Amino acid sequence: QPVESGGGLVQPGESLTLSCSFSRYPLRHYAIGWFRRAPGKEREAIGCIAGSSGEENTHYIDSVKGRFIVSRANEKNTGYLQMNRLQSDDTGVYYCAMDPGTGDCPMVANEYHYWGQGTQVTVSS
Repeated sequence: QPVESGGGLVQPGESLTLSCSFSRYPLRHYAIGWFRRAPGKEREAIGCIAGSSGEENTHYIDSVKGRFIVSRANEKNTGYLQMNRLQSDDTGVYYCAMDPGTGDCPMVANEYHYWGQGTQVTVSS
């Protein structure tokens, strides 16, 4: 299973980077999705990065476009979610997930087979 790390409490405007470690090798064949469950809301996809067959394309929801960056280091079996200019609305539990499918990365949860346990991100002054 993937394992997220890097969550915590930050102030509005600050940055935080989450990591997602995955022991199943080789990571390069897997798309990595990042999801968020905000308090009182449904889980939503916020970004993803395709595997090698999808040319590592990335996708984001509008609310994080230009602020969040999804990346991967296949040699380290790790994915990253860099979050900049964090806002209170970004508060929630963040999950990473892995999709062994080929091509572009999906922005829907049911396409992902392996899920992490989640890490809490709180943005508050």
